[in-house]
Amino acid sequence: MATQEDDEEDMDPVKMIFPEEDEGKSLAMLGDAAAKQQLQQHYIRSIESTVVIRQLPSEGLSFQLWPAAATVVTLLDEHRSRPSKSPLRTSLTALSHGGDNDRKLKILELGSGTGLVGIAAAVTLGANVTVTDLPHVIPNLQFNVDANADVVAGKGGTVNVAPLRWGEEDDMEVIGREFDLVLASDVVYHDHLFEPLIQTLRFLLNGGGGEKKVFVMAHLRRWKKDSVFFKRAKKFFDVQTLHIDPPKDGSRIGVVVYGFVGKS
Repeated sequence: MATQEDDEEDMDPVKMIFPEEDEGKSLAMLGDAAAKQQLQQHYIRSIESTVVIRQLPSEGLSFQLWPAAATVVTLLDEHRSRPSKSPLRTSLTALSHGGDNDRKLKILELGSGTGLVGIAAAVTLGANVTVTDLPHVIPNLQFNVDANADVVAGKGGTVNVAPLRWGEEDDMEVIGREFDLVLASDVVYHDHLFEPLIQTLRFLLNGGGGEKKVFVMAHLRRWKKDSVFFKRAKKFFDVQTLHIDPPKDGSRIGVVVYGFVGKS
């Protein structure tokens, strides 16, 4: 069966990076044309609360909400409401700790950007989450974490912020491997980062022994080169499709959510 990463036709990069319709409700545009701050609210039905995220479009792609992030948030929200029907059920059930219900999940998010996915994981799963990105992204990431501190605490979660440059041993050693689940959305984009990302995943999923860990990644395919990442990743991980969104905005494809587990 052909998968989306095998498709031979490239997507329109302008249309496919960010959809025309907003997944969240815009609250305000602040500042002048050169440095706008866009605040968006994202209502999470399962907890009857709103998460507020600041985007800084003029600062670059890392400061904006990517399409796949909204898919992960929706799946987390639905998992809390209807876990038996959730595409994440198998992955999250595998993380049970011998009936120790008091043990909070420890989650690491890679390439967090605005931090929406990590914050949503903290509030929907009551988890201890570490959100990460490049050093220059950290200030806005910390801003969003601080802005949602009350709702996170109210749902029993925590969110910490840390820099992580993929493939950098010093950064990876500081982060460590003590996570149950690794999350990411729209991180397969620049081909020069494919190998550093795989190195980081091998460190997190294949190292340290003990129980197998899961990497859940939402991806919207844009170019043929994306298949290079998947072919390389399948040498080290068992990869399965967990969920496929229907296409949006006239596209032929939608966001796909994959589960990665390190090979024995």
